Amino acid sequence: MDPAALDAIDVHVHVEQDAHGCFSLDRELMDASAKYFRADQDRTPTVASIAEHYRARRTAAVVFTVDAPAGTGHPALSSEEIADQAAEHPDVLIPFGSVDPHAGKAAVARARRLVTEHGVRGFKFHPSLQAFEPNDVRFSPLYAALEELGVPALFHTGQTGIGAGLPGGRGIKLRYSDPMLLDDVAADFPGLTIVLAHPSVPWQDEAISIATHKANVYIDLSGWSPKYFPPQLVRAANTLLKRKVLFGSDFPVITPDRWRADFEALEIKDDVRPLILKENALRVLGLTG
Repeated sequence: MDPAALDAIDVHVHVEQDAHGCFSLDRELMDASAKYFRADQDRTPTVASIAEHYRARRTAAVVFTVDAPAGTGHPALSSEEIADQAAEHPDVLIPFGSVDPHAGKAAVARARRLVTEHGVRGFKFHPSLQAFEPNDVRFSPLYAALEELGVPALFHTGQTGIGAGLPGGRGIKLRYSDPMLLDDVAADFPGLTIVLAHPSVPWQDEAISIATHKANVYIDLSGWSPKYFPPQLVRAANTLLKRKVLFGSDFPVITPDRWRADFEALEIKDDVRPLILKENALRVLGLTG
């Protein structure tokens, strides 16, 4: 990958369909998510179509699925397959893996294989969908392995569109995605780079506090149109966290075109925009050389 050939790096892109026609979520959850985000574009693009979409925009994309069979009862897409397909598009795709934390030692072993055998550059976790408390000591061996491997961990934080509007939210619990649970992880594993995904509503102040206090914690701006960003997040991105926030769209539910158009209208300083759109991600992803 040639960073000079890129205008931006989107650190939050979901793969929702594999090459066999299997989907990452069951139909009820997929439809509820599309309704929540008012997404009328292709909701389930393949890895190849994602590469084409981002290549046309001179933008790189961090691609992943969420491995959550213990939390949802739905079979996960293969992170191995996603990584191998992403390797066919190294100019624009950066593969992240996902493992179910409830798998214990098997999750640790699989995470190691994903990095060493499949070229995965980081890992995605969704505590609410995967139904786990991130600071539970049972998951410490997994974090220790990621710290040793030198790859970042990206955690969903705040409310989620998955299950939104359904009775009981389909049993998905928001409290698992309170970013304060990740403050413990960041403190206990200082060599592990942690990205708090999304404006962390209703815990935005907590996320800002953690990213300010912990050198190894960053925030991605995915999942919301920038015109709806909490004002304290915009202030922090412009000042004390200008080197700690990252462009993310949450494609396919929010397109990079929509996100960037709304970002252009946001009151962000001219010298901060390139940091958010690309430079900070280069550092987090280890692409600075």
